[in-house]
Amino acid sequence: MTIRTVVLSGGSGTRLWPASRETCPKQLLPLTGERSLLQETVLRLKDSSGEDEVDPRLLVVTNEEYRFIIAEQLRQIGVGQASILLEPIGRNTAPALTLAALEAVGEDPVLLVMPADHVINDRAAFQRAVAEGARQAENGALVCFGVVPERAETGYGYVRAGNAVSGNGARELAEFVEKPDAETAARYVASGAYFWNSGIFMFRASVWLAALVHFRPDIDRACRDAHAGSVKDADFLRVEHAAFEACPADSIDYAVMEKLRAAPQLGQGVVVPLAAGWSDVGAWDALWTVLPHDADGNVTQGDVLLHDSFGTLVYASHRLVAAVGCEDMVVVETADAVLVTPKNHAQNVKKVVERLKAEGRSHGHHHRKVFRPWGWYDSIDSGERFQVKRIVVNPGASLSLQMHHHRAEHWVVVRGTAEVQCGEKTFLLGENESTYIPLGIHHRLSNPGCMPLEIIEVQSGSYLGEDDIVRFDDVYGRTQ
Repeated sequence: MTIRTVVLSGGSGTRLWPASRETCPKQLLPLTGERSLLQETVLRLKDSSGEDEVDPRLLVVTNEEYRFIIAEQLRQIGVGQASILLEPIGRNTAPALTLAALEAVGEDPVLLVMPADHVINDRAAFQRAVAEGARQAENGALVCFGVVPERAETGYGYVRAGNAVSGNGARELAEFVEKPDAETAARYVASGAYFWNSGIFMFRASVWLAALVHFRPDIDRACRDAHAGSVKDADFLRVEHAAFEACPADSIDYAVMEKLRAAPQLGQGVVVPLAAGWSDVGAWDALWTVLPHDADGNVTQGDVLLHDSFGTLVYASHRLVAAVGCEDMVVVETADAVLVTPKNHAQNVKKVVERLKAEGRSHGHHHRKVFRPWGWYDSIDSGERFQVKRIVVNPGASLSLQMHHHRAEHWVVVRGTAEVQCGEKTFLLGENESTYIPLGIHHRLSNPGCMPLEIIEVQSGSYLGEDDIVRFDDVYGRTQ
């Protein structure tokens, strides 16, 4: 049978602030190693030794905000056959999955549906569980993966399993239950019948669609209309905005999985146990749990010095961070913000993000370093009437032909070769050369070379906001 992977990548991960921001959420960050959580998710079935064929044509469901960085991260790991479906507005996991199922249903593969922001440390164990899930899904079952609980956790939902349906551990899906209190969670774990709800599913595309039209015909209709009106743009599939905006929001669990026992003719619900070092990395304390510890129980990333510290996580991204006498703490440093909290308060970090948004501060929305389809820029410094940026343009990439009403710009090339269009002139700049872009003049910056182009841009003027850009031509289809 053929397995086609569906990756859902739309969440914002506010409890992992300040590393995770709305414009660059946790799934796009290298929180557990050199690769991002999205990249690790996509590679999870790589080199699988099972009997099932894994279709290389990945399906990713995300939004406009993340489309270019996701495409770039997939390119970095050699994934060249991805379809990236763009939701114009978030409507939870059931509509997102339905768009992917509609895209794949012609060949009716078994879909492996995974959130992009989870950690699984034991890839071989995961692949074995997927092989069992695929066997069940091929026979018409709707499969969820239940994580074998390591403790009485109150932060996860649970699934209750019934009788065995195979000799490889698969069991009947009896019930989904909400997050329990501590006493109930302890009882669940002791019973051996309850598993953490991983949010990972498997079923044939046609089986999912049949179940959805039975239980939630309103979601089915809206998604079919949105998919039918979609527009293809390179690797991106933009679904019709108005139809999808009218779609009700619901999760895979609520929309279908919890209701299966009421309609057994649609397919059996099955739980496949998963013991593979799983975590949803919902907050900094969860990340501390899944990463390797030193002899004192500490986890460090980046340039970190510890003294007399125990059970502490220190995440440094831009400079040396030293921690002295810390116990069960979280310290996170980014270019523009620092978080310090006891581990047992890590779930409340989202309250900081809420306050930042309420106060209209940008720190809750984006990093100092901002990714664009052509590369990225880092706002190094700013003050009254000036701003300094470090700009990196990918080989062969180009910024839009644009103009500013309120600022002029000076460009200094520090690495690579720049092709500059300024008014009626087009010319090349090499390392240590510079140019001036006057206010109100049409201009474009391109990289004609085979190595990244790096420049320092100094802006000066009465207003320096990103919305002071008038675009006349853009190879990425942007108008704003």
